Amino acid sequence: MSKYLLGLLCFLPFLVQGQVVKGRITDAQNQPLKGAAILWKGSNTGVESNAEGRFEIAAQPGQQQILSISLLGYLPQEVAVKSDLYVEVSLTATSIDLNTFTVRELSQQQTVIERLPEVVGTYIASGKKNEVISIADMDVNLADKTGRQLFAKVPGVFVYDMDGSGNQINIATRGLDPHRSWEYNVRLNGVMTNSDLYGYPASHFSAPMESVEKVELIRGTASLQYGATFGGMINYVTKTADTTRKISYEGQLNYGSFDTRSMYHAIGGKIGKFSYYAYAHNRASDGYRDNGDSKSNGQFLSMAYAFSPNLTLKAEVAHSYYNYHIPGPLSDGLFYDNPRQSTRARNYYAPDIWVPSLNLDWKISPRTQLSVIANGLYGTRNSVMFVGFADKLDVPNAAGVYSNRQVDIDNFNSFTAEARFKHQFNTGGIKHTTIAGVRYINNDLNRQQIGKGTAGFDYDLSLVTPGYGRDLWFRTGNIAVFAEHLLQLNPRLSVSAGMRVENGTTDMTGTISYLAPAKVPNQIMHRFPLFGASAQYKLNGFASLYAGISEAYRPVIFADVIPANALEKIDTNLLDAKGFNAELGIRGNWRNRVHFDVSVFALHYNNRMGSTIIQENGQSLVFKTNLGNTITRGVEFYTEVNVLQTKSGSISVFTSTSYFDARYVQGTLVTGGKITEIAGNRIESTPEWMTRNGIQGRYHKLSAALQYSWVAMSYSDPENTVNPSPNGSKGTVPAYGLFDFNATYRFNKHFSLRASVSNFTDTQYFTKRPTIYPGPGVWPSDGRSFTTTLIVKL
Repeated sequence: MSKYLLGLLCFLPFLVQGQVVKGRITDAQNQPLKGAAILWKGSNTGVESNAEGRFEIAAQPGQQQILSISLLGYLPQEVAVKSDLYVEVSLTATSIDLNTFTVRELSQQQTVIERLPEVVGTYIASGKKNEVISIADMDVNLADKTGRQLFAKVPGVFVYDMDGSGNQINIATRGLDPHRSWEYNVRLNGVMTNSDLYGYPASHFSAPMESVEKVELIRGTASLQYGATFGGMINYVTKTADTTRKISYEGQLNYGSFDTRSMYHAIGGKIGKFSYYAYAHNRASDGYRDNGDSKSNGQFLSMAYAFSPNLTLKAEVAHSYYNYHIPGPLSDGLFYDNPRQSTRARNYYAPDIWVPSLNLDWKISPRTQLSVIANGLYGTRNSVMFVGFADKLDVPNAAGVYSNRQVDIDNFNSFTAEARFKHQFNTGGIKHTTIAGVRYINNDLNRQQIGKGTAGFDYDLSLVTPGYGRDLWFRTGNIAVFAEHLLQLNPRLSVSAGMRVENGTTDMTGTISYLAPAKVPNQIMHRFPLFGASAQYKLNGFASLYAGISEAYRPVIFADVIPANALEKIDTNLLDAKGFNAELGIRGNWRNRVHFDVSVFALHYNNRMGSTIIQENGQSLVFKTNLGNTITRGVEFYTEVNVLQTKSGSISVFTSTSYFDARYVQGTLVTGGKITEIAGNRIESTPEWMTRNGIQGRYHKLSAALQYSWVAMSYSDPENTVNPSPNGSKGTVPAYGLFDFNATYRFNKHFSLRASVSNFTDTQYFTKRPTIYPGPGVWPSDGRSFTTTLIVKL
C-alpha cells in the first residue's frame, strides 16, 4: 500500500499546471525578507513572502504585468514581470529605527519544510540539500524528544533510540552511524557542540526541544563549510527575545506516562539596544523499562547588544545535564518475553556539558559582512556500569556480594574560534558572493576509564582502589582555512565551488594498564584538502534543480584506536575514512499547495570503520576495524499537498520516504581464523526503506496531526547475520511500523493545551543492536505513552 501511495505522490508536482510568477525578496545584504506584500498594480490580488523571502502569485494574462512590493521599514518598489516569470527584488531599508517583531496568525502557521536562502549569513546554501524544520509550529511530542516526529518530513533520517525518551536525539542519514549524531557537525545557534571533533566527536550536549524555534539541516555536500564530516550540519536554533517588549514569559508544564514530569520556563525582552533571553528546564521520568529512570536539567542565557544597526555582540552560555539509569541489554528471547524487563540495576550514564560563546556580527557595508564566533565546551561524560553482554548476569556471589562496577570519566576542555568573511559584488551583470575564513580548534580531553568502582546500586563514581586502568590525555591543535565562491550567472542559474584545507595534530600521553607502551599510539596527523562544487537552476513556475559533489573525510580518532573496555579489541592498522557525496534533485512548490523535494544521491565511504563480534579464547569480543569500502545510493522523496485551505481550517497530507541501496563494495573480516568476504553485503543499521506519512489539519483553534512511520528490516553487523546470537549482539533488526497522534488547542494567545499519544498501537520494537555504549544486545524502544502539556505565554 505504502509503495503505491509513494508512486502516486511522486507525480503530483508534475500533474499540476498554470502560469505562476515566482520570485524572492531580499534586503541590501541579500538576506530574505519575510512578510513582504506582493500585489499586482491596480488590483487587490496579492500574497506575502515566506521565511525564505520567496513568493508565488498567479499571473494575470492580458493585464499590465507590474508588481508592487512593500514591507514596513523598507522603501516600496515596483517591478515589471518579464517573460521568464521570475523576479528578484532587493528592498532598501528606511532610516526609521524599528524594533523587529513578528505577527503570526494561526491560519498562517508554517508546517511544511522550508529551505535556506542561497546565502544565509556568512554561509552558502545554494545548490545544497537542506531543510528548515519549524519546531515551534508543529504538533509533536517535544517533552519526549520523539525523533521520528521532529524529523518526520526529512526523508532518510534514521532515528536511534538508546538513551530512554527525553534525554538525547541520535540520528543519521544515508547509511551513516547514528551514535550521538557523530557523523554530523552538531551546533546550537551556530556554535559547535561536538565534545571533541578529533578525540570523541559525539555531541553529548542536549537542549530541551521546548526551547528550539527551528532546526536547520544541511547534508550531503556540506563538508567544505563544516569540516571533517560525511553527514553535514545540524543547527538547533533556540527561541529569541520578543523585542517589542521589555519582558515576556513562556512556560510549559508536562505530565505523561511512566510518571514523566517536566517544566520549562523562559523569559526574554529588549531594553534599548540590549536584548536578552533565558530558560530553565527540568525533567524526570521513571522510564518505560525497569531500572530505566532518568532526570535532566538545562539552562541557557543569551545577551546581545546592538552598538549600531550593523554591529552586534552576543554572549551566550548553555548547560545540559542528564542522568540515565541504564536498564541493560536483552537477548532476543528476553525481549520477546518481556521488553520492559531489565538485566542491570546498577548502571548509570551522566553527561554534564557547558557551552559558553561570544559572537560578533559586523555588517561592514551593504555587501560585506564579518562574523566571529569563539566558544568553549567544558564538562564531563561519566558512567558507572557492570559491563557485559546480555547473557552475563549481574548477580551476587555465594556470599551475597555483587561485583565491583567499572567507572569511566571523560573530562572535556575544548576551545574553538572561527572567523568568516563574506563579500558580494557585481561584474558584467553577474552577481558574486565570496566567503572565506579560518577555524582554530584546541581540544584537551582527559579520559579516565576502567576504574574499580563500588559494588553498590546508586550513582557513585568513587573508586575503591586508586587509579584507572586507562588514564589518557588527548591534545589536539587544528587550523582549517576555507573559501567558497558563488556566481549567480543570471536570475535562474547559480554555481559555486570551494575548497577546505585542514592541518592539525593530536598527541596522546598517559597509561593503559593492559597494553605495552609500544602498542599505544601517541600521535595522529590531520592533514587533508577537500574540494567541491554545487549548482542550482530555477525552472519556470515552481521548481528548482540542484546538484553538487563534495569530498568528505573522517580521520581516525582515539575513540577508534583505544579499546573502550575489556570486551573490545582494536585492529592495529586502522586507516582514515575518506570519500565523497554527490546529489541531484528538484524542489519547489506550486501555488503554495504542493511542496516537494525529490533527490538521488551517492555516498562513497572508503575505509569505513565499524565493529563486529568475534570469538577469542571462547569469549565474545567487539572487534573494531576498517571493514571495507561502501557505497550508498538512494532516493529521498518528500511531498506535502494542501488538500483544503480556508479561513477557518486546513487539511494537508505528506509523505517523506527514502530508498537506500547501501552495500560494501570491498571488504573482508577475519573471525575464528577464517576470512569472510563481505563485498555485496548490506551496510549495518541501514534499512532499505523508511517512510513517514501523515495527515494534519486545523479547525479554528484546534490543530492535530496523525503520523505513520515504517522502517524496513536491517542487519546489525557487516556479515549480515540473520539468526540472532544467544546474547542478542548479532542478528537482524526486524521491520516495525508506528502510529503517533498529537493535537493542540489554543484557547487564546496566552494559553494552549497539547495532548500526545506516541506509538498508540503499543508496538514492541527496537532500532539497533549497538556494539558500543550502552552495550551489545537488544535495546527496546518505548511502547505506548501519553503526554499532556500546558503552554503559557505572557
